[in-house]
Amino acid sequence: MRHRTQLLIIDPQNDFCDLPQDWRPATAATSMPFAPSLPVAGAHADMQRLAKWIGRQSERLDNITITLDSHQAYDIAHPAFWQQGNGSAVQPFTTITADQVRAGSFAPRNAAERDRTLAYLDTLETQGSYTLMVWPLHCEIGSIGHSVHADVLTACRHWQTARQCAVRHVFKGMNPFTEHYSAIRAEVPDPQDPETGLNTALLQHLAQADTLVIAGEAGSHCVRATTEHIVQNIGTLWGADDCSRIVLLTDCMSPVAGFESAQETFLQQMHAIGVRCTTSTAFNL
Repeated sequence: MRHRTQLLIIDPQNDFCDLPQDWRPATAATSMPFAPSLPVAGAHADMQRLAKWIGRQSERLDNITITLDSHQAYDIAHPAFWQQGNGSAVQPFTTITADQVRAGSFAPRNAAERDRTLAYLDTLETQGSYTLMVWPLHCEIGSIGHSVHADVLTACRHWQTARQCAVRHVFKGMNPFTEHYSAIRAEVPDPQDPETGLNTALLQHLAQADTLVIAGEAGSHCVRATTEHIVQNIGTLWGADDCSRIVLLTDCMSPVAGFESAQETFLQQMHAIGVRCTTSTAFNL
């Protein structure tokens, strides 16, 4: 059987890219420039490098999967969900803990969701992976910010035409009551929503790869969480704890500001277990 290669692109979306100030979507009806809501410093250049890599490797690249962060305004990690104890708005980049909700410092605007929200925060904090962050409204379904970076979109379009194969898309984050950094499962799966549980279909698809290349945004959050969950399920994927099939393109990802150490620690941990951490200029299929 021929060596099979897959590219997994995590959330290469406009809202995460530090696009030039005069950038305008090609199909926009307005002449107004677009302002990303959660730009990651370096992400625009990351996606340009990734697009060039796709172009160079097109003939040897068998499958491409793109994950898409997909939210609505009403979401547990967005300002519209929350209010302060005095009823005023909660600003983006505010962290909220269960103790703060119990103390009355913060509360869901919909009081009926208080118990559910507390149960979520308690579980999230017990796991020890994240503290709830209220992000700016981002990747709103149907918005320009939800769309794929133009260079990556074009590179994938050319690949599809040349290879006569469709890109696979995975949507995550549509459940408003749980965070969904990883494409493999939500931070706290909702038992009433199978879409937040383990994405076995995606894992089975990735299992077909002899080489799995991963890139995207942000390295400190969604790339990190997805890769960690892939590693946790590596025995299911390939029947052995061999991480050398996984390649991280380190120059095609960047961290959220303030979380640089989280990405660096993640890359160090992945390197230590055998994941290949390299750059798009150094790695060829």
